[in-house]
Amino acid sequence: MRLREDLKLRHIGGDYIIVDPGQEMVDLSKVFTLNETAVFLWKELEGKEFTSDTIVELLLETFDCTYEVAMQDATQLIKDLKKGGLIVE
Repeated sequence: MRLREDLKLRHIGGDYIIVDPGQEMVDLSKVFTLNETAVFLWKELEGKEFTSDTIVELLLETFDCTYEVAMQDATQLIKDLKKGGLIVE
């Protein structure tokens, strides 16, 4: 799977949001905000094919967490990205 290449990560104020430049009018009910960990992962995964294992590896290399926590977080992130239509398979 891959992150949609047409989406842009923007830092506005103290928040990171995903912007869909294809929208003619911004639909604020479809704004996606990311926490610092999700921003890190987004930047690492941009333009690359990835799996849940890729995300787990990045989390384990960068953060002090267990494999189980990393797997839970990776699974939840992928679920959220799919639900939001932010990735393609």
